[in-house]
Amino acid sequence: MKTKILFFLLAFSSQLTFADPVVSTKNGLWRGEFTLSENKVPFNFEIKHEAKVSKLILINGSRRDEFVITPRGTDSIFVKMNTYDAALIAKVETDGRLSGIYKSLVPNFRGNSLPFVAEHGKKYRFVEPGKDVKPVANLSGKWRVNIISKDKSADRIALFKQKGNKLTGVILSVVGDTRELEGTVQGDEFYLSGFTGPSPFFVKGKITADKKLQGEIGLGIYLNQKFEAEAQTEAELPDPYTLTFLKEGYTKFDFSLPDLDGKTVTLNDEKYKGKVVIIDIIGTWCPNCTDQTTFLAPWFRENKNRGVEAIAVGFEQKDDLEYARYTLGKLKEKYGIEYDILFGGIADKKVASEKFAALNKMMAFPTTIIIDRKGNVRQIHTGYTGEITGKYFKRYEKKWNKTLDELIAEPVPAEYQTTLAAGAGN
Repeated sequence: MKTKILFFLLAFSSQLTFADPVVSTKNGLWRGEFTLSENKVPFNFEIKHEAKVSKLILINGSRRDEFVITPRGTDSIFVKMNTYDAALIAKVETDGRLSGIYKSLVPNFRGNSLPFVAEHGKKYRFVEPGKDVKPVANLSGKWRVNIISKDKSADRIALFKQKGNKLTGVILSVVGDTRELEGTVQGDEFYLSGFTGPSPFFVKGKITADKKLQGEIGLGIYLNQKFEAEAQTEAELPDPYTLTFLKEGYTKFDFSLPDLDGKTVTLNDEKYKGKVVIIDIIGTWCPNCTDQTTFLAPWFRENKNRGVEAIAVGFEQKDDLEYARYTLGKLKEKYGIEYDILFGGIADKKVASEKFAALNKMMAFPTTIIIDRKGNVRQIHTGYTGEITGKYFKRYEKKWNKTLDELIAEPVPAEYQTTLAAGAGN
């Protein structure tokens, strides 16, 4: 009898648990769809309920990005996009579907929200199984992408891989990359989309009779561009080590900016004298900056005792130190950052150019500056290309390690040897 009562209580408890709005979102694969003007932009994700936390995992080709699901009331969920100050906010409908919006959480931000719906159990992205149309071409390879614009716009490079109808790839520009995109080729049309936390991204177009591409690129609510592309194995972007440089007359780089506690920091502080210093100019709203952080943070942890320091300077979506303390603090916590973080101001290239008067201009977030033990700028890299770019990332990583190893191996200037010895003794 006691066993039956216990079984009944456990069953009843289980029913109560499944009434929770988080648990009522079913485990497994889902297909979502954003509405961007006239475009439907699909994305795939998995919901996984674990013992202490429920997660939403965005899927883009081989890439996985995890976010925590938080219940809201009795029928809604809230999914903060980790270090990006935005969230998916959705209602769990009676039929189990999700309907909601992707919304910026920046205080007083007037950007529009993006509506979306999602259904459980749908594994496809663009085309339902059994409805594929045979592709007229295989798009695998490198493509030079020309943005059609009244203003002069630098070309881009697309790296595509196609197997049957399935298409994956990434688009590179002088400021970084799109992260991994996933899509399809159907007859003479192709589609790609990506959603990793920042605003969703899509590419769509047609394959012309002469095997060139014509189409449209869209980034959330912020950007929509027409493009043309042609296969070109020798296509390359401008050298990212030559785009940003010191103005004539400058040999040193310096600034005076607050850390997250409001204390003013400059490169003349004792902490940095006689050391190799890495300056990473970033923003938590910037996906390439986040990817750069996932590279720099572990590298610094492994090398911080070799006479090297790093400083991240964040330009955020609100010109407010308290807000920057929150956003950059989340970045520090998420990626285990052990180097200094400063606040540069509002996220604007013109503002950043004014803060760093020694630079010719700020072209991109991130921009990474490496300074030697004597305080001289030895390298400036514009943008960042992540691991999905293959040889471009490997080339960057190889040069990074070679440069840092050489600079760290250089002798400490005599005037700084006493300072470093005193610091080592603490």
